[in-house]
Amino acid sequence: MRVKQKKINVIPRFKNEDEEREFWARHSVLDFPDRFKPVKLDFSKLKPSTSAVTVRLPAFLVENLKFLANKRDVPYQSLLKIFLAQRVEEELSRIRTK
Repeated sequence: MRVKQKKINVIPRFKNEDEEREFWARHSVLDFPDRFKPVKLDFSKLKPSTSAVTVRLPAFLVENLKFLANKRDVPYQSLLKIFLAQRVEEELSRIRTK
């Protein structure tokens, strides 16, 4: 009894980009299932969408925020987002535990 062997498609070596482009225009990666490994994608570090918000703050508060940000070597708006996110999370945790 003869076992039918699976034909393995071979991706040729290309002389230049034009030749490769022409090849892939006529072929699909699905024609070469054993030649490509799956890629794991990690979307966990994607930045969430942002919205612009205008907030009027007392001048002394902005100055203090800039002072603290300078000590931490971060932009003051970034520090404000950090402080705000921490406080919002604290408040949400309180609500969840009630």
